[in-house]
Amino acid sequence: MITILVQSADGLVLASAEHPEEAWLSVDRVYQPGDVVRISGPNHLQVQLDQSLLPGEVYLPEGTMTWAVPAGEHRLAYAPGLFDAPRHFILAKAVPEHALSASRVLSCNPADLRGDTDFFPHCTANVETRNEACFCARNIIDGIRLNTFHGEWPFQSWGIGAREDAWCCLDLGRVVVAEKMALTLRADFPHDAYWTSGHVILSDGTDISFDLRKAADRQWIGLQNREIRWLRLERLIKSNDPSAFPALRQWEVYGRDVSESMPEGYAYHSL
Repeated sequence: MITILVQSADGLVLASAEHPEEAWLSVDRVYQPGDVVRISGPNHLQVQLDQSLLPGEVYLPEGTMTWAVPAGEHRLAYAPGLFDAPRHFILAKAVPEHALSASRVLSCNPADLRGDTDFFPHCTANVETRNEACFCARNIIDGIRLNTFHGEWPFQSWGIGAREDAWCCLDLGRVVVAEKMALTLRADFPHDAYWTSGHVILSDGTDISFDLRKAADRQWIGLQNREIRWLRLERLIKSNDPSAFPALRQWEVYGRDVSESMPEGYAYHSL
């Protein structure tokens, strides 16, 4: 059974829904600080937390997910007025068991939050420009690749505050087979610089170096079909552009869960 609850800061249940396979919930409320969405169900779910958030696949190690509705400055990474709207919808849908071994994007999680979470994928970093929401690590797995400007939605990114030792870690929450990844650099040139190279460290100890170019398109890097739980970008080398501001707009990891292989040519289409 999939259950969705929306609660106020004092624990009052504001709305709820449940369904064995696909739960939908309409919430008639202007969200207030402290409001929380709680979802329980199978370990693998497709969720969409609001109308202007993209759907994404989440992994729940304990079968529960706690999503604190963004408030205050955190809202700058989301569509203006989204949480002030008088009505919202939430969808939680079970991922079919046979789909888990299909090759797909494993990293996209528009529901990711800053700080600790009980659901994955989850992005963290050692620096976020001025500690502002529109430059925080979670932005690079929100599914949006608009990258020709910088700042507030829909151009949020991971900014490194000109730090040379910046790193970012993507935790998938469980072991997967990682096939390849794509980096979309922020390309607000000439405001932005770019990285010419970097390394990705996999949780099994593999160290993969890669080159990057000054481009707005996705840049692909092979991951050798390694069985891993997390990846870390590090040792990013800035170009000699006058700008001090390289940044990352999106980090996509493709692969499959560790399970029986699907027939050749099979493709799983998410929400």
